[in-house]
Amino acid sequence: MDAACRPAWRIGLLSAVLGSTLAIAAPVLAQAQGRLEARYTATLAGIPIGKGAWTVEIREHQYSAVADGRVTGLMRAITRGDGTATGEGAMAGGRLVPAAYVAHTGYDHRSSEVRMTLSSGTVTDLVAEPVAASPDRIPLTEAHRHGVVDPMSAALIGVSGSGEVLSPEACRRTLPIFDGYQRFDLVLSFKRMDEARAEHGYQGPVVVCSVAYRPIAGHRPGRFAIKYLMEQRDIEIWYAPIAGTRVLAAFRLLVPTLIGPAMLQATQFTTAVSASRAGTSLPDAKTQ
Repeated sequence: MDAACRPAWRIGLLSAVLGSTLAIAAPVLAQAQGRLEARYTATLAGIPIGKGAWTVEIREHQYSAVADGRVTGLMRAITRGDGTATGEGAMAGGRLVPAAYVAHTGYDHRSSEVRMTLSSGTVTDLVAEPVAASPDRIPLTEAHRHGVVDPMSAALIGVSGSGEVLSPEACRRTLPIFDGYQRFDLVLSFKRMDEARAEHGYQGPVVVCSVAYRPIAGHRPGRFAIKYLMEQRDIEIWYAPIAGTRVLAAFRLLVPTLIGPAMLQATQFTTAVSASRAGTSLPDAKTQ
């Protein structure tokens, strides 16, 4: 992948799997406010290489999410990098409908910025700088801007219905992601149920999904990283619930590499809820 779009590609894919869907949720509560405050540590073969934070707000008629990350530890001797991303949209009929996405990354004295406006799953306005120009890149067309979700909104999974939120059904979906430079799918499938323990906050069950990366456009098919990700069958992501909602958020991401597992792990995963409904009451705040 060329240097021009490498930073945006990385944060786009990371926030997509962090960190995942156009939440097709149908919350049990008619009026719900859920908040997540999470912190993550990234490791490669057990060696710390980065840190990040993620804040999510889910309200009755709107939602917003903010994430940031930076390279740390020994990796800083090799490369410098940091990034931020934000996403927001409307809650409509129990669905998260993306409206805006902004991402900025810095990488070895270079930077990139993506600004995207969406309406009903269609990108209506896009600024992606610098322009990624490579003769071997699969061209993006207008069609690739339709029926998509931005990476930040894709980092939340909504579970429809009124049954268990943590269930195999949460994993049975394909995430159609457009990050400003690439159009790709993340195909999720159920792997197992497990238990998670954050150092601060959530301790309880999670649903673990297998993840398959399927590039569609904007990528360079001959690049080793693209081929490697396409061939992986052991990528997995753990999802934990945001209190008071039927929305799940990423707790852990595991990606095999040639030198050992790359892992993004929540060290803090704290959620709170304040909600009300006729005949239904909940505590003003609940921390998991």
